[in-house]
Amino acid sequence: MKGIVFLAVSFFTVLVWGQGEIEYQNRTLEKALSKEGVSDFSQISELKVADSLLQKHRTLGKFFEVTANAGKYKYIYTGRVNSCRAGGCSISGEKSDPGNGEYFDYFILFDEGKTVQVVKVFNYQATHGYEITARGWLKQFSGHDGSEPLQVNKNIDAISGATISVQAITDDVELKTNLLHKLKM
Repeated sequence: MKGIVFLAVSFFTVLVWGQGEIEYQNRTLEKALSKEGVSDFSQISELKVADSLLQKHRTLGKFFEVTANAGKYKYIYTGRVNSCRAGGCSISGEKSDPGNGEYFDYFILFDEGKTVQVVKVFNYQATHGYEITARGWLKQFSGHDGSEPLQVNKNIDAISGATISVQAITDDVELKTNLLHKLKM
């Protein structure tokens, strides 16, 4: 009985007070990089981003630079997108409350020209919209360089039943690409 109460309290605590930390050195990212000759995370250094830019661009993640230029990837963004429970809130331009929403973690691999090469969702913790994790759908972001806006139903396909997740990742990929272009390196 005590074990059940402890589990229930622990589960409630995680739901209400925190989503856990973003795993920046996750296995999926490591595998993608190793295919390009980046054998470990010691070949990657974190890029410092001004706090004013982080707040302005709703950043819940980090940018990295690949220092061992063995492959086609030069920059990495890995972070979290807070979306909303179906019917729970509106995400149009507003931050969602982390305790009231759902989230997913993903990464973007950029080339030296700061163009999106790969987008991969590696931790999907939402109840709806899982279809955005499909490799074929995520390939739509490849080649995005920030020169044109990303718009659902124009240059990004919508997914029935995943409207909130589609809009959330589309907005975030566009924001992070634009932010990377603003960084001085």
